[in-house]
Formats: sequence, structure tokens, C-alpha cells
Amino acid sequence: MYNILICDDQPDIVNALKIYLTPEGYHLYEAFTGKEALDIVKNNDIHLILLDIMMPVMDGITATAKIREFSNAPIILLTAKSETEDKVLGLNVGADDYITKPFVPVEVLARVRSQLRRYATLGSCPEPSSGNITIGGITLDDRTKSVTVEGEAVSLTPTEYAILHLLMANPGKVFSTKVLYESVWQEAALGSEGAVAVHIRHLREKIEINPSEPRYLKVVWGQGYKMEGDSK
Repeated sequence: MYNILICDDQPDIVNALKIYLTPEGYHLYEAFTGKEALDIVKNNDIHLILLDIMMPVMDGITATAKIREFSNAPIILLTAKSETEDKVLGLNVGADDYITKPFVPVEVLARVRSQLRRYATLGSCPEPSSGNITIGGITLDDRTKSVTVEGEAVSLTPTEYAILHLLMANPGKVFSTKVLYESVWQEAALGSEGAVAVHIRHLREKIEINPSEPRYLKVVWGQGYKMEGDSK
């Protein structure tokens, strides 16, 4: 059973999300401020977090940044249509995805399931897989779901790991942002491709010596992204 935290300062929204998710068999926690959310994640085994941006005491952006200091659990931001800059900021500090209010139940369930699938592949009991992929100084061990750069371990979120795995498994192949999104998120892009660029930037910061002049994770202007380097 997955433990999901729902955090929004509006009880009606928390209750609506509980109605959507309860039939799926998830164990649900609720919070109404970012501070409450942070405390719950620290003291419980939380597998996914639905987190509002605009909240009292501690907003969702600050809470996301603090949660990322100790947890890689997927974070889906709950945003209003007018909060475009906040969406990008949230992704920049470690959120994995966002859902725009008012919610469509089918979309909520699809995004929750997608994030939990990726999180499960990085859990303590991963499915059997092909083993190591090495490109240049980067090694991805798909059995332990770990990544090292020049022998040093790097910490990736489930979404970052999924993107890197796809690119490293297909060196030299160019993936458009749309194809990357649909392959990793396992749902139609529907204008959400901007999230890919944010996660690519995070990956570069973690695997490249000089992120502004990447050696491995290259952009092919007008086409997409690819992984370059000698594979082993």
C-alpha cells in the first residue's frame, strides 16, 4: 500500500482529492500548511506528496525545497492557472510534476499512478533489469537504481533517473521533448513538455562538470535531447 500526503490550505480541496484517491486503496495523510507537510514527511514513510503552492506558515515552494533535503518521494504541485512562474520555480527546486486547478479526477489519478510507478522502480525491491550502462564517466546501475559520475554517487529523483535511463539506453538517439515526456510520464504531453527542460537542467547540474557546456547531455536545437559519449 502506498502512503500519499495531501497538503492544501483549503479543506474542500483536500476532501475532494481524498474522494478521488480513497477507492484506489492508498493510505492518505492530510496537512493544511507546508510546515505540517514537512513534519509528516519527516516522521512517516511517504511515497508521494500532493502539495499546494499558496499556503500559510510555509508555502509549497519552500516545503518542496526542504523535503528534497532528505526525501526523493515524488512531489506533484497543486497550482492555479495563473501560477505559471510558481510552477517553474517548483520544478526548479525539486517537484516532479504539477496539476492545475480545477482538477479533473482522471488526470489526478493518471499523474499519481505515473509518479508511483517511477518511484516503485527506485524502491528497495526493483524488478530484474539489464544491469549497468556506462557512458564516459557516468555509470547507471539499473539493478540498484544508482548513478555514479567519475566514481562519485549522485542523488536523482525518480523522474530524473527515468529520463537519464532512457537517454543512456539509447546513446546518440535524439528524443523530442514530447516523446521524452510521454515515455517518462507515460501519458499524453498536452502542453506539459516544459517540465522536461527543467528536469534536463537538473540532470546537467548533477552529471556534468560544466552544465553550461555539457559533455554528455546535449540539446539538438529544434529537435530535442540526446546522450553523447562512448558507451560500454
